[in-house]
Amino acid sequence: MKRTKYIITTLLLMLAFIADAQQMKLALLVYGGGGDWYANPTALKNLANYCNQQLRTKLSAQEAQVEVGSPDIFNYPFVHMTGHGRWALTDAEAQNLRKYLESGGFLHIDDNYGLDPYVRPALKQVFPELTLVELPFSHPVYHQAFDFSNGLPKIHEHDKKPPKGFGLIYKGRLVCFYSSETDLGDGWEDPEVHHESPQKHVEALQMGANLVQYAFNGTTP
Repeated sequence: MKRTKYIITTLLLMLAFIADAQQMKLALLVYGGGGDWYANPTALKNLANYCNQQLRTKLSAQEAQVEVGSPDIFNYPFVHMTGHGRWALTDAEAQNLRKYLESGGFLHIDDNYGLDPYVRPALKQVFPELTLVELPFSHPVYHQAFDFSNGLPKIHEHDKKPPKGFGLIYKGRLVCFYSSETDLGDGWEDPEVHHESPQKHVEALQMGANLVQYAFNGTTP
């Protein structure tokens, strides 16, 4: 009888876990300083749907919005950040973000043009001992479900500069990926928003799917 109760309890816990997994959400980082963290409102919805189609994930199409200093951030293995303007962190927010990343979380920062001057100082506040480094094209983040042998795809043009992917590596693990001069989030949005070509839309989603798969798998460099 006790064994039967144990089996039933275990099955119920497994079903609850599966139900939670089906509702897992990609998270959008809410931050202070004046930057428009809410830019690209259709981006994560489309990325989640694409991952469900191509990676067989079961992500909710409804994104989560989580404040950088909130304990709720620990509920999301993948957090995306974007914007055009200033990003400022309080000491408490920097400490919370560090704990999240140390604990296995993954942050993707996508410069939507104008965020770049604030990224490095903010990350230095989070990890004073670490520096963003440009990742080689051989890095696993470019070779997940989709192969990008030349690194990041160029999605949206601003300054005629090549796209670059930078990483923050903590104890051998890539905890933050920073995409610059590409605007992946623009490419994730509904095509009629930024009028990207179908090819660019797909390339952006493929790279986004690589980031999600990398974050969920916890792959090391």
